[in-house]
Amino acid sequence: MTVPNERFGIFEWYGARLTALSAAERRNRARVALRDSDDVPMCPFQSSGTRCAKHGGVCSIRRYQQGADGVLGQGVGKPVIVCPNRFEQERLPARWLAEIVGFDEAEARVATEVAFMRGTETRKPAGKIDMVVASTSNETVRWFGLEVQAVYFSGEGMRSEFERLRDDDPVRFPNAVRRPDWRSSSAKRLMPQLQIKVPTLRRWQAKMAVVVDRPFFDSIGGPSTVPSRDLGDGDIIWMVVDMDHSDPTAVRLTKGHWEVMTLEASSDRLLAAETVPQQAFLTLLRQKLRPIE
Repeated sequence: MTVPNERFGIFEWYGARLTALSAAERRNRARVALRDSDDVPMCPFQSSGTRCAKHGGVCSIRRYQQGADGVLGQGVGKPVIVCPNRFEQERLPARWLAEIVGFDEAEARVATEVAFMRGTETRKPAGKIDMVVASTSNETVRWFGLEVQAVYFSGEGMRSEFERLRDDDPVRFPNAVRRPDWRSSSAKRLMPQLQIKVPTLRRWQAKMAVVVDRPFFDSIGGPSTVPSRDLGDGDIIWMVVDMDHSDPTAVRLTKGHWEVMTLEASSDRLLAAETVPQQAFLTLLRQKLRPIE
């Protein structure tokens, strides 16, 4: 929940913590984000030599308090990852999944964007698994799919924020209400992916892993009362990463909670929502009704 003197703003930008950037670094990044410069920074989380491909370059966001004279105040709560490439720091998801399923580190292999579906007429790839982690220790390849889910945010776009970061010093309190859109990220995006892919993996006697950050997992209920770590107990290995931001200049991704759930239990969590009371709906409706022009 966002209170009037707290708003979500940029936490990491083009791979660096916003508050650790100099005024010159902020101006350079703002020009890139506004497409006034082609000097796109390298992404520190992907393989060497890969430039950031996310428009605007925002890796993660965080809620901030409003400081004196309208400057950016103290951060509140946990950062929220909004770029899927942010999960790739030190190849944590693939390494962690290999550890969970018991693959020998020297023999574990990873493949990215593996075609999973194809068009019935074109026969061209129509859907992919983000990553596949496999063991090549014997003639039979044992593998696990791995989906990465960042969080979308809703509200005003970031352009006005980039303009202020280009022109102002110091960093100012966010100028618009923006917040993580848990519903779009979970029920509308992740759940259809799982419902399409997991039943086929069941038939193939394979499993899917999903990596999300702590705020995302908390938004769908958090750890189970009695979490299972028996791979035979379900279809999906939920892997929850944390962000260690105790260092004011750097942020590290760390292994957090993991557990195994069935597809059905996962879908129930991703769909969880309740209807607002009728009177509350009508009150909101009256506020929004406008003449048809």
